[in-house]
Amino acid sequence: MCADVLSRSLPAAPASDERTLSRPWIYYLLFFLSGFPALLYQIVWQRALFTLFGVNVESVTLVVTVFMLGLGLGSLAGGVLSARPGIRLLAAFGAVELCIGVFGAASLQIFHGVASFTAGKSLLTTGTVAFALLLIPTLLMGSTLPLLSEHFVRRTGNVGESVGLLYCVNTLGSGLACLLAAFSLMRLLGELGTVRLAVCFNTAVGATALMLQRGRAVPVARSESSKAGAERQQTIPLWAGMVLAGATGFIALAYEIVWYRLYAWATGTTAQCFAEVLAFYLFGIAYGSQAVRSACQTKLGNNIRLTMAVGAEVIVLGGIAAYLVGPGLMLWLSHIPATPFAEVFVAAALLGAAFPLLAHAAIDPTRNVGKSVSLLYLSNIIGSTLGSFLIGFVVMDHWSTQLTSVYLLCMGLAVALVFAAFSGWKMRRAVFAAECGVCVLLAFASHPLFSGMYERLMFKGNYARAMRFSALVENRSGVIAVYNGIYGLNYPTETVFGGGMYDGRFNTGLIRDSNYMYRLFAVLAMAKTPKHVLMIGLSSGSWAEVIANDPRVQDFTIVEINPGYLPLIAAHAEVAGLLHNPKVNIVIDDGRRWLVANKDRHFDLIVMNTSYNWRANNTNLLSREFLQLAHQHLNPDGIFFYNTTWSRAVIATGISEFREALLVSSFLAVSDRQLRLEKESWRNFLSNYRIEGAPEFDLSDPAQATALDRVVHLADEDQLDTPQGCLQSKSSLAERTRGAQIITDNNMGTEWNPPDYDALPAIWLY
Repeated sequence: MCADVLSRSLPAAPASDERTLSRPWIYYLLFFLSGFPALLYQIVWQRALFTLFGVNVESVTLVVTVFMLGLGLGSLAGGVLSARPGIRLLAAFGAVELCIGVFGAASLQIFHGVASFTAGKSLLTTGTVAFALLLIPTLLMGSTLPLLSEHFVRRTGNVGESVGLLYCVNTLGSGLACLLAAFSLMRLLGELGTVRLAVCFNTAVGATALMLQRGRAVPVARSESSKAGAERQQTIPLWAGMVLAGATGFIALAYEIVWYRLYAWATGTTAQCFAEVLAFYLFGIAYGSQAVRSACQTKLGNNIRLTMAVGAEVIVLGGIAAYLVGPGLMLWLSHIPATPFAEVFVAAALLGAAFPLLAHAAIDPTRNVGKSVSLLYLSNIIGSTLGSFLIGFVVMDHWSTQLTSVYLLCMGLAVALVFAAFSGWKMRRAVFAAECGVCVLLAFASHPLFSGMYERLMFKGNYARAMRFSALVENRSGVIAVYNGIYGLNYPTETVFGGGMYDGRFNTGLIRDSNYMYRLFAVLAMAKTPKHVLMIGLSSGSWAEVIANDPRVQDFTIVEINPGYLPLIAAHAEVAGLLHNPKVNIVIDDGRRWLVANKDRHFDLIVMNTSYNWRANNTNLLSREFLQLAHQHLNPDGIFFYNTTWSRAVIATGISEFREALLVSSFLAVSDRQLRLEKESWRNFLSNYRIEGAPEFDLSDPAQATALDRVVHLADEDQLDTPQGCLQSKSSLAERTRGAQIITDNNMGTEWNPPDYDALPAIWLY
């Protein structure tokens, strides 16, 4: 039995002597402030690296994994450093903070400096470069917890109390940074300003720590128990604590991946969503750590079996709470049209309490505390990294959210049973058995609990009860759904949703134009000789199917980030021909990354049906820097045609980077040549257009001839620049967007701001 490997119970380590820290709050404040810039760096650096490497799932997983591994290695280095004889712990902590600030000050310039080197390189090369970029700062960040843990345990003689409190205040600072970044810092300061603020925090914390150490303002003394020859305190084996720390880290981070998917779908994947989920996740961990600290100080003492018994109940309850986040969110949104995060807080608090409990149970406060904490923390980080990687990158590419949640629930139950075994089953057995029974019942009840989840998370309210998707694709790149019914129209049609937002319809025709295809036909009519065409984003494939059937097109490259659209297209006859067209080459990649990697490719027409401008990472395809990149890939007289979703900032940015522009409804056509939609040439173009051999308009049918007249009427010269027209010239756009913000990679446009919609067009064609 696991309990038999507990070391022999000996007298508890005495408390520290009377020379305790006179002002401990100042150290808690320092570690709180240390956590604040760490998360600011993570948010900004991830964003900057996504700009360089793309935002496909490989890049996202790569950046997160490298960041976590760096923290783990830093923890190991901090543990080794803290064990050195005569080490001045506060001075080391202060020096680390100053070094982080130095790197942070130059970080964005460094990231952009290596962007050209990684363009077109393999995932292995990209990962190596990303690891080299983040190794130094993350190693430094990870070293701070072991250093201060050693410092505090020398004072208190209680590992759980010290680690719990430090973990709490540092995590609390990180959570606060997430909220401020989501609601103000990223909007007001941009990437560069946010990094500069983080550098200021690092500098202040580092300088203060150095002054405290130098001036000996707060004397630090080892307790008598830490002297040579002191007897060891009862603990579980450190290797067992490391394994359990890794397992609990795996479960916690894996659940966070699942939670973010659900909350992102419910919010339409806003930029703030990730920061909000992470903030409440960190707040929960902070609260759980504080609760453990209090318990270790007042109730648990050195009773290791009781500590492990408490850990068993915490893990099983945390697993139940984490499993129910999705069903609970559905229930909440069915009655209140607002997104709550309380469930994330509760689940994270329970799961996050495991680490300080394990530290209390596995670490002898008299023997190299910093080094032992570093090993536990490293194990926790490795488990967290594997949880993020395996669940986000592998499991969710094959399993649904429901099945993934059941797997994590069962894994949590198994870990709780191991905790219970190490406790010698000295616990409230009936209560624990009931909690385990609830886990089993929830696993078997997964289908009714998760049924209709994505419908109810997106449509919300009682209306969601009648909504059912006809197709649902879940993979590591996200969630795609198809709804066959009336949505925004007065007749049924098949509508595609990606990431919880409208993403197009299966429709290629102009007779019943549910997909607003007239915008695409307009730019095709304006294009002189579109032999080489690039399309970024595929969605339903309707726009791509129309372009592929243009006889002037010789080669057509489509870059799509989510392969889940391909089976949906194959299942719909109206667009299925796209997948077999010899002119078409579909590439699964991030659009910006692909352009950077293929510098020699040039096109006569680039089409991009961009999603809503305020969604996460959309600035990567709307910024001035991206427009300059796209401009470089255009042939002379080429056209770049993309969706502004009526944002004044997006329009203002487009017309500032190109000589000519013409707005067609919400789509902006930009070029270095004059852009004009001539009515008669458009009529001739539409009259002769065929898709899969069938004419777009049968002019022998009076109703279709009338429909053609209605479409070409949009090009009447007296409609240009009028409130009721859908065509706007560059001069008119310049007047309407006067004073609008120019979007850059740094300010991130409207992602962190309220949408700045321009006036909607008066004409809508159905």
